[in-house]
Amino acid sequence: MNRVRSIIQAPTLDAPYLGQNIGIAVLDTGIYPHPDFHQRIAGFFDVTHMRKKIYDDCGHGTHVSGIIAGDGTASDGRFQGIAPKAHIVSVKVLDHKGNGNISSLLKGIRWILQHKDQLQIRIMNISAGTPSKRKEDEYSSLIRGVEDAWDAGLVVVTAAGNNGPHPMSITTPGISRKVITVGCSDDDKTANIMGSKMIHYSGRGPTASCILKPEIVAPGSNITSCSSKKSRNQLYCSKSGTSMATPVVSGAIAVLLSKYPHLNNVEVKLLLRKTAQNIGLNRSQQGWGMINVENLLNETLLTENLLVDYFSGTHSR
Repeated sequence: MNRVRSIIQAPTLDAPYLGQNIGIAVLDTGIYPHPDFHQRIAGFFDVTHMRKKIYDDCGHGTHVSGIIAGDGTASDGRFQGIAPKAHIVSVKVLDHKGNGNISSLLKGIRWILQHKDQLQIRIMNISAGTPSKRKEDEYSSLIRGVEDAWDAGLVVVTAAGNNGPHPMSITTPGISRKVITVGCSDDDKTANIMGSKMIHYSGRGPTASCILKPEIVAPGSNITSCSSKKSRNQLYCSKSGTSMATPVVSGAIAVLLSKYPHLNNVEVKLLLRKTAQNIGLNRSQQGWGMINVENLLNETLLTENLLVDYFSGTHSR
């Protein structure tokens, strides 16, 4: 995470805006009460087994949550997440193998919508997806579910998937026109993903409906973050994929919202577009470019102009 933070120019731990009072709902495999979360796990709902006690029987959700909001306590700050003062609401919708189904995701989304005000949830992170092969997928129940969350005011951030490099390889729900879909900026590096060595894996757009995807990219290869292991010597582990790039963006948005809490999800999306760093990749691979937190925080917020540009048709959609 120290490498990732440097690449995207994330703020240091003594910075004034680090995600305070911003809740991020993570739909994943659960969460382990790692020292780096320091009592910032604000809620837990287990769709898969309906257990009350916080747990993660896979490790994926803990890793994702650490990228978002780990404070690096157990590593002397080396593996600090992007928004180390934000709080996590963990919704377990995936099993011990990282698998799940659409009905579990939808149930998790409904729970988040019921508790978003109580738990100060502003962002929903989905580091999971299913292959999108038919145009009808755009009107599937999962797409309707994530768009309901978007319409309720949440910033929905989802993974582009690891089915690249062919066009139209974005996974569902990342094909949604509304949500922010995240690809990897560094998938030219060989990475171990679910036991397989992969390269050029990040999902590419456009979608079957000719929508630009992903919107933005972030580092996702060989990311060290929190582990669900209980051993003192195994508090961190390395994982790769768009699942890891997605929480980098969620964390950056949490930092942005802690500075500008009045922003709505459309304004957040427009600011990402305006401040993304062009890294010279094809638009179908990088979208608007790579997330840059320093640019995001220093951008002069001419919200009215942003919205005028958007609704007048000058945006890149």
